[in-house]
Amino acid sequence: MQKGLDQHIEKKHGLEQSDLFDQKVLALLVEIGELANETRSFKFWSLKSPSPQEVILEEFVDGIHFMVSLGLNCGFEKIEVISSRHSKECTMTEQFLTVYESVQHFRKKRTVEAYKKMFEDYLFLASLLGFKDEDIKEAYIKKNEVNYKRQQDGY
Repeated sequence: MQKGLDQHIEKKHGLEQSDLFDQKVLALLVEIGELANETRSFKFWSLKSPSPQEVILEEFVDGIHFMVSLGLNCGFEKIEVISSRHSKECTMTEQFLTVYESVQHFRKKRTVEAYKKMFEDYLFLASLLGFKDEDIKEAYIKKNEVNYKRQQDGY
């Protein structure tokens, strides 16, 4: 699904020959920041509650879109199952920081190992947020449809 969306966007915007890797990395980092903002997990100074779970899930899958797109960009189309299991205990803030570090490590190395680590760290964040695999899959499919519609509407 992501490959089709990426090809559609690149063709529509005349970017078929462009190297979009760094733009996608930056977009991913922005999406992770937007996700953190919706969880409010780091806002020790505020009494306001986190956004509703649906909003947080939608922000989470925005990150999935860019992670998958980056993997495709590197030719990682057949990846073994990526686990969200970690043996460590950590806060959500610590995990957000770990995800940022993993993204930067992947940006520098561009290896399948670095990609898997980045994805695993992000999926561990999903487990901290209370999301199940099926929730993520359904939300991804729904957001993919929204993204196609936005492209058709001149987003």
